[in-house]
Amino acid sequence: MLVNMVEILKEANKNNKAVPGFNVFGYEDAKAVIEAAEELEAPVILMSNKDAVEYMDVKCYSALFGAMAKEAKVPVCVHLDHAKDIELIKRAIEAGYTSVMYDGSKYDFETNVKNTKEAVDLAKPKGVSVEAEIGSVAYTSSGPDVESIYTDPMEAKLFAEKTGIDAMAVSIGTVHRMEVQGAKIQYDRLKEIEKITDVPLVLHGSSGVVDEDLYKLATEHNLAKVNIGTALRMVFGNILREEVNNKPEEFDRLKFFVRPTEEVKKVALNKFKLLGW
Repeated sequence: MLVNMVEILKEANKNNKAVPGFNVFGYEDAKAVIEAAEELEAPVILMSNKDAVEYMDVKCYSALFGAMAKEAKVPVCVHLDHAKDIELIKRAIEAGYTSVMYDGSKYDFETNVKNTKEAVDLAKPKGVSVEAEIGSVAYTSSGPDVESIYTDPMEAKLFAEKTGIDAMAVSIGTVHRMEVQGAKIQYDRLKEIEKITDVPLVLHGSSGVVDEDLYKLATEHNLAKVNIGTALRMVFGNILREEVNNKPEEFDRLKFFVRPTEEVKKVALNKFKLLGW
């Protein structure tokens, strides 16, 4: 069933679990994570990241993922991840996304609040949930986003109150696109945020978090949504490369996709279990 994030995050928080938000890029990986969710009777979030929506229009993703969500036996949210401009959010809402994230982390606090409120005002009347980010989770790639800006607890409190968002991404030591699990979680910072806010929290960059920390964050803290992307891309790409190299006479791409899809499901199942399911 197709849903927004609000109820599934509240329910997960209440039961000391977190809902995985998987960055998916097509039918194969979306199918794999939905099958994993159905096997565990868990909700799931299908996310389109910035690379995905630069490659293919949100209307196409919404049509595909929305149809798959409606047929699923579990709640499935279709979410736009890290939108940095309001026009893209408008297009996603019009296309049928049930949830959006406005990422104003590059702006000062007041500008981030102003733009996030605009996203909320667009989304809420349509029944679309909104996530936003306070602080900034860096990327492993070089460039202006290398440095993380860790979330200030008091700013997080004010940001949630001023914007009316449904979920808040915080920066507590993770980094986007980490290929090795080596993130140092700032538990003291997280506890301070949790003390003074009640909005469900979101962890970005979870592929770099060791399994023990991921389980602890999901089951003992107010992290209701955990984003997962690199872990799926790595297994899909690595297995696909093996298939191509091992089958030089094959040319049917559908046959190449069978094993990568199966392996993505295995990774998704493991992530679900680490998040308390």
